[in-house]
Amino acid sequence: MENIYQHFRKDERHFIDQVLEWKETVEHHYSPKLTDFLDPREQEIVSSVIGEHLDVKVAFFGGAEDTERKRAFLYPDYYQVEQEDFKLTLFEIQYASKFIQLQHRHVLGSMMGLGLKRAKFGDIRFHDDVVQFICAAEISDYLKVNFHEIGKAKINLKERSLTEFIVSNEEKQELVTTVASMRLDVIGSAIYNISRQKIQPLIENGLVKVNWKPVEETSFECREGDTLSIRGFGRSKITSVEGKTKKDRYKIIISKYK
Repeated sequence: MENIYQHFRKDERHFIDQVLEWKETVEHHYSPKLTDFLDPREQEIVSSVIGEHLDVKVAFFGGAEDTERKRAFLYPDYYQVEQEDFKLTLFEIQYASKFIQLQHRHVLGSMMGLGLKRAKFGDIRFHDDVVQFICAAEISDYLKVNFHEIGKAKINLKERSLTEFIVSNEEKQELVTTVASMRLDVIGSAIYNISRQKIQPLIENGLVKVNWKPVEETSFECREGDTLSIRGFGRSKITSVEGKTKKDRYKIIISKYK
């Protein structure tokens, strides 16, 4: 057990235990297990824990191949996985687009305001005036009955085929820089070109996330593969840590999303 834990951070142990429970359920009952939506880091953990297990396999799907948030489907090795096993629903939000401009936080905030967990929703996408989102099929009827407004704006939901999901157009640029340490405040300052004095209160006030989880410690040690997001500044990923320079600074490669 400790051999599994040593590859992850301490705060990820609870989720690892949950994944092990899912695996045991599939093993002992010979029946599949469908999870809620997982962020990319959680997907990495599930893949690592399940690994090359002979009796239990795992597949991920979030409505399209390029989705960020996906449901995991753990299944016995004899099972043939179908897209329908992931139980997903795609909704398009119909609203007065001439007068209202919706943003991701408005849509998600209103859905969460219905008392539903974030884990029941997948990606939310925008293209021009079109707004769509993926959700777990088990809450689709509840949304149809209760989700009628975003803020003060009246909306309607129209169910669409998954094949109509908006294609992601997220762009990214590669940045190479050096830092004195892998502390969160140091990394964030270098990526977003803001002072440590400015980024520290953002971290302490819960406005900075590492791997989709708020981190409030400025001294938090970042690692290769971590995804960082700062409210109002965007999202980035530490693609690679290339070792140290002659001046004893870490050389890092960053993927910065526009």
